[in-house]
Amino acid sequence: MYAAQLPALHQPIEWRECRDLQPEKGEILVKVSHAALNHRDLYIQEGLYAGITLPCTLGSDGVGVVVNESGAYQQGERVLICPSVAWGSSEKAQGKQFRVLGMPDPGTMATHIVRPEAEVFPCPKHLTDEEAAALPLAGLTAYRALFTQGRLTRDDRVLITGIGGGVATMGLLLATAVGAEVWVTSGSQEKIDKAIALGGKGGASYKTDDWGKTLKKASGGFDVLLDGAGGPGYNQLMHVANPGGRIISYGGTAGSIPKLSPQKLFWKQLHLIGSTMGSPRDFAALLALVNKHEIRPLVDRVFPVSEINAAFDYFRSGQQQGKVVVSIG
Repeated sequence: MYAAQLPALHQPIEWRECRDLQPEKGEILVKVSHAALNHRDLYIQEGLYAGITLPCTLGSDGVGVVVNESGAYQQGERVLICPSVAWGSSEKAQGKQFRVLGMPDPGTMATHIVRPEAEVFPCPKHLTDEEAAALPLAGLTAYRALFTQGRLTRDDRVLITGIGGGVATMGLLLATAVGAEVWVTSGSQEKIDKAIALGGKGGASYKTDDWGKTLKKASGGFDVLLDGAGGPGYNQLMHVANPGGRIISYGGTAGSIPKLSPQKLFWKQLHLIGSTMGSPRDFAALLALVNKHEIRPLVDRVFPVSEINAAFDYFRSGQQQGKVVVSIG
């Protein structure tokens, strides 16, 4: 077998020959057709992730076919890999052994991967391999944040910040699928326009100082707010949130939150909620929703594995709207 491995920090990815994998009892060997990139892969390459062990096979998203018959799965059946490893026994939060697939565990950017049967799921039949590869990590993160943690209903008005990223775009697709009204922010008008074409109601540029006032006036305020940035803009989220609103944070790319107002927090009775990835139960619920509404993840561009470093460079540039996928071939 072959795998896309990071040999050392700040180095290009290498397509290497590795030893063949042999599944043990209760494990499934999957021949991977497509994988997708996440910011986690970039952070590992740049040394910005905790507990890095090298060399490692990157990739948290993957789709492929079963090689060995095991339990409920037959040889040749198309499956998705759940990116959560060892979530734990509680649905409230991940356990101490939890980790994300793709370092230290060998990831999906390889011709084959072995995973426990409990972390392998039937692939929605309406999805292409490229779309399926775009779903797992972003879809799982968005689903848990919006539905498990945010208790989203069709009657909620939703704000999603930083549209264009994988989680934000999946959040838009999931929320609009159940009938919620969705607004977005971005630094790119092109990405806002694309979000509206995908079903969003409207949006504003977070590069303007008064984007919160603009959105509140246009929308009337928000019941559920999905944010992956944090930073100074978080205070504007508290301003545009309706009384009793739920602000769900799944990332912190803009850093710490300065001057958070406890007065606004308690007077508006806001709920500030953290969310990370999701459990296998969340993943199963995500797939059920995707199947019910025939949701299709947005794929920005597909690279052959021979151009994997070009894929990383493109992803790093931030030009994409939706997922960057690698065809393993």
